Amino acid sequence: RERKGKYNIGILACKSQFWLCITTIHMTSNKNIPFSNYQHVLALAFAIQEINKDPHLLPNITLGFHIYEDNLYGSMAQDVSVSLLSSRGKMFPNYKCDTQDNLLSVLGGLSSKISYQMATIFASFFSLSPSSFQLGYRFCDPVLSDKSQFPTFYQIDPQYHLQNAAIVQLLLYFQWNWIGIVVPTSENIEHFLQMLTATLAQNDICIHFVEYIRFRISIFNDLQGNQIDVLWAILNSNAQVVIVSGDATTLQSLIITLSHYEEENHTSSGKVWILTTQWEFSAFGYHYEWGKLKTLHGALSLTVHTNPVPGFKDYLWALNPHEPHGDVFLPSWWEVVFDCEVLKAGLASPDGRKVCTGEENLDTLPPSVFDGKMTGFSYSVYNAAYSVAHALHTAYTWESQQALKRNRKKPCLQMSVKPWQVTLQPFLNSFKIHKLLSCIRCPEDQHPNKNHILCIPKTLNFLSYEDTLGFILVSLALVFSSVTILVLTAFIKHHNTPIVKANNRDLTYILLVSLLLCFLCSFLFIGQPRKLTCLLRQSTFGIIFSTAISSVLAKTLTVVLAFMATKPGNRARKFLGKQLIVILACPLVQTALCASWLTISPPFTNLDFCSVKGEIVMECNEGSTTMFYAVLGYMGFLSLVSFIVAFLARKLPDSFNEATFITFSMLVFCSVWISFLPTYLSTKGKSMVAVEIFSILASAAGLLSCIFLPKCYIIVLRPDLNNRSHLMGKVK
Repeated sequence: RERKGKYNIGILACKSQFWLCITTIHMTSNKNIPFSNYQHVLALAFAIQEINKDPHLLPNITLGFHIYEDNLYGSMAQDVSVSLLSSRGKMFPNYKCDTQDNLLSVLGGLSSKISYQMATIFASFFSLSPSSFQLGYRFCDPVLSDKSQFPTFYQIDPQYHLQNAAIVQLLLYFQWNWIGIVVPTSENIEHFLQMLTATLAQNDICIHFVEYIRFRISIFNDLQGNQIDVLWAILNSNAQVVIVSGDATTLQSLIITLSHYEEENHTSSGKVWILTTQWEFSAFGYHYEWGKLKTLHGALSLTVHTNPVPGFKDYLWALNPHEPHGDVFLPSWWEVVFDCEVLKAGLASPDGRKVCTGEENLDTLPPSVFDGKMTGFSYSVYNAAYSVAHALHTAYTWESQQALKRNRKKPCLQMSVKPWQVTLQPFLNSFKIHKLLSCIRCPEDQHPNKNHILCIPKTLNFLSYEDTLGFILVSLALVFSSVTILVLTAFIKHHNTPIVKANNRDLTYILLVSLLLCFLCSFLFIGQPRKLTCLLRQSTFGIIFSTAISSVLAKTLTVVLAFMATKPGNRARKFLGKQLIVILACPLVQTALCASWLTISPPFTNLDFCSVKGEIVMECNEGSTTMFYAVLGYMGFLSLVSFIVAFLARKLPDSFNEATFITFSMLVFCSVWISFLPTYLSTKGKSMVAVEIFSILASAAGLLSCIFLPKCYIIVLRPDLNNRSHLMGKVK
């Protein structure tokens, strides 16, 4: 089927014909199976008709199209591609001595294999004829997106990740988490499986088996392959749901095998089938006789999203198989679907069949044979035709603007145009259409691969227990926690010894328990961020650390008050034994800050798609940055006060004065957290979390080692020094 197109513009009359071609329309004379992709033809014809009637799109230009018939397996794809690049009736690609039949675009093919064959041929002649390009309107091999190999090929088909998301939503809705997958053996199927299995794994859906269908077409047009092996693998599996992906031939071969099994065993497979959009179930024409099979009863078929197309139904209802210059495919299709014979007026059918009147009602056809709505990839063909038209319109507009700029000093009224000055010039040879198109941005959860020809899923980024860094931090936290427990055990066991009693046992126990909780709270920062852990981790860390520093401050004040109480008439004596007030009051202020934080702007889980290239950072957003730094600032204030008091009291003559050790511990604490701020602000992702965990462990370990190592040395290794006389001797 073809329709010629002409265009005229301005004072330069260029007569040329543009052909918008669609290939791989599978036609057959077998009346058991209707023309499976005939609606693609009708969608293209309707789109061209609309474009030619639109006064604002390509004004004064008429688009035409030429549809080539090909079988489903692409045996004619190469011949068709070469003929499209040649003059009418000749097979000499890129050798044209006229301005007729200039190729503008090709829509196709129906499968990845055919698209690949055509794209290879067009790429071979690209340097000689860069004016035409190919649009793939179905799921195609990602390799075809490589512009270095296939500069003329563009895909307008839907993305794999959208289909995968739909499959997962369907499985989750019905709570199917044990499935099987059947796919054809092809070059691009591994990429599809990689994306699908990753999406399924993220949603806790398990795959029992993945079976590959291998088939070929024999010289007798029979399907031959491993369908029997695949069938037994499916039947022997306890997975009740099977996802089938691939071109139409994949499922056809499987259906034929399953139908034989059902007829011989008088039973069905008992599986729920989920068919991907490549099958385009609605367009293939699941015909009457196939309806007797139980194979696909209850099957769920995905389809490409479509929007209503105004006027398409009226266009279909105006079709007439008796129109002399109409669609050459229409009479044959009409005979198949209405079971009649299209003859000239007044003639009778020689075999006694019913004669088609042309008044048959398309509404009587079931949707499985013919759907009055534009569905599936027919809608993609419709959009592809408009894409070509808009690209050509943009090219014309740009060329016209450039011509006006070149002649802006020469008013049109002063130009004298004579008939013999008109030149014929192929317009499309003056620029490259492929430069009109630009790259598309990947979805935010994907990023381009190394060659920038494919969008691949980003990996999740968070500090997990399996990471090397996470494992090291967990090990350190466990070691420090164990050491703290051992120190606490030693102090409890020797609680009546002079060195323990001389340093206020209650404060020592509170400090050791606080340090133990500090080490353990680091576990709230490791693992996948969740709502509860995000709410608790910073508040828990702030309150526990405030308690630990308050204990250190109370121990320092004890030394100062004990020395001042020895002076006659000093009022400090009445404050002795009141250190618990400090331990209660200081953390209470921190608790109030954290409560305000959680009330006003609490932390929450967040996905950061931009900070780290190729990764999705799963993080806890702190909500209010001001409150976060207020919590850190309050801890810094307490540590600074403790450092100043301990530094001033380091030379006071008390029995086993701890002020010196507290001074060093506060110095370590402040150094760690001062270094924390610039490091924390300069890192992203899991590194940011690791910096905070390391700061927690390092500062708590500094307090533990500086304050308690000297005491443990005497308690464990030098018990002979753990006596009153030694301590009193130090005072003297």
